Amino acid sequence: MEIALTGGKKIEVRWDDFVVEADQSKAAGGEGDAPEPFMLFLASLGACSGMYALSFCQARDIPTAGLKLRQKLVSDAEGKRLKQVRIEIVLPPEFPAKYEKAIVRVADQCAVKKAIQNPPLIETVAVRA
Repeated sequence: MEIALTGGKKIEVRWDDFVVEADQSKAAGGEGDAPEPFMLFLASLGACSGMYALSFCQARDIPTAGLKLRQKLVSDAEGKRLKQVRIEIVLPPEFPAKYEKAIVRVADQCAVKKAIQNPPLIETVAVRA
């Protein structure tokens, strides 16, 4: 993965054939042209849970029309620290009731969530070009 500083407050993250852009909000001195890095982090959590829910449905031939996830954030009183992330799996009326608890258990197995709950060592070093 390569991260390039592309001007202003913008960055580009390149991994294989993919490019992800990030920017700061206008209030933080950026142009607001792309999500802030922390929002990308939260998006990866929601996307991961969604992928697990999707795989669950596909493995059982359960239609996914109308199925979606909502992610709600709760911050501390000062609004500076994230206290809780609540992921709601919104089930369409025709979703089989017998799978309601199971899809929640499966979405809870998301690899991003597990990495947060049991964090890896993150090491930052300086190297010369």
